[in-house]
Amino acid sequence: MMAAASTAHAQDISDALSASKPLLDSNLRSEGVRQHGFASDAAALTWRNRIGVQTGSFDNVSALVEFNVTSVLGGTYNSSLNGKTAYPTVLDPKDTEVNRAQLTWAPTTGTALTVGRQRIQLDDQRFIGNAGWRQDEQTFDAVRFDTSLWRVKLTGAYIGRVDRVVADAKDWHSNSYLLNASYAFNDMLKVTAFDYDLKFRTAATAPVAADAANAKASSVDIIGGRVSGGAWVSAVRLGYVAQYAGERPAGLNPAHFNLHETMLEGSASYDIYTLKLNDETLGGNGTVGFITPLGTTHAFQGYGDVFSATGGNKTFANGLEDLNLTLAAAGHTKPWAPWFMNPTLSFVWHDFKAEHIHEKVGTEWDGVLQAGLTKNLSLTLKYADFAKARVADPALPASRGKTWICLNYKL
Repeated sequence: MMAAASTAHAQDISDALSASKPLLDSNLRSEGVRQHGFASDAAALTWRNRIGVQTGSFDNVSALVEFNVTSVLGGTYNSSLNGKTAYPTVLDPKDTEVNRAQLTWAPTTGTALTVGRQRIQLDDQRFIGNAGWRQDEQTFDAVRFDTSLWRVKLTGAYIGRVDRVVADAKDWHSNSYLLNASYAFNDMLKVTAFDYDLKFRTAATAPVAADAANAKASSVDIIGGRVSGGAWVSAVRLGYVAQYAGERPAGLNPAHFNLHETMLEGSASYDIYTLKLNDETLGGNGTVGFITPLGTTHAFQGYGDVFSATGGNKTFANGLEDLNLTLAAAGHTKPWAPWFMNPTLSFVWHDFKAEHIHEKVGTEWDGVLQAGLTKNLSLTLKYADFAKARVADPALPASRGKTWICLNYKL
């Protein structure tokens, strides 16, 4: 019996090892930035490689280890760490680090406990995400529990450290809790409630005063909810999202504020085409605006990252009203793109206003083409152009344009 048990145990280990798979995500990217106020443009050629392994399951436990290596192949730009402040910022410094290192216990379908450095993406990543556009993504040293029962889904997490997008140089110590719960009544109505209690201290390798200040100023408690859903009307798919969140200071944040975020979105899809209208308001009081320290702004407030401060304190003091319109086409290779596999093409227009003083901030046009060249290799062409509303006003963000060419290989 002991011999049989030992043989079965060895077989289970062998099965887990044979079910393991390599992880490879290689991204070669050229980024150019022209920005008003700089005599020289920025140009960056970087190559990011994420290399790792995902094991199979043994006694319902699996492991994942992944390294991130970002190399600078050429160009001149301000990475926020290299001291080249005469150039616009491209937030992709040279970097080698552990991107993920986690153990996951999944005793049943729909239930998992994950411990270690991991990727966390909740809802649409407006408040909690991996800021995945940068070469070094944001990951978390955390304990996370996920479970689902019928139509209820629950995620709870404790974050002990934030591994931010500029390597170890600007990381945060954390004492943060995440709670996200949703109930899907049907396709037309899903209700989600969340509470993100975020407390940070600088963990920078060589901290300066700004590192400590930004970590404290980014400590907030965000409580809110969202409803979403959709339905078919003849051949048209209609969708909607409505969201509200309130925010107060937390931890060592010295400020005093009570700010709000609201978002309404409607979409219509027909065949390969989608039209989406979104209106989001982030409150501000003239001193501080609604802060989204662990969310991505790139996907919401324009590809130009005009309102994404490099120190992490993602805020616009007078608040921000963002009315944006997206037109996208996806899924067919003919007739407009016979050379590509599953191409997507989208254009986005943003109209930004200051919520607190009700004045225009600027407009932005964005465009992106993504397409497969082979099963594993894809191409991305991307463009952003932000035009400042009042050129002579130093309080407003500077006009700028950005272009990207990316080749991505993924197993």
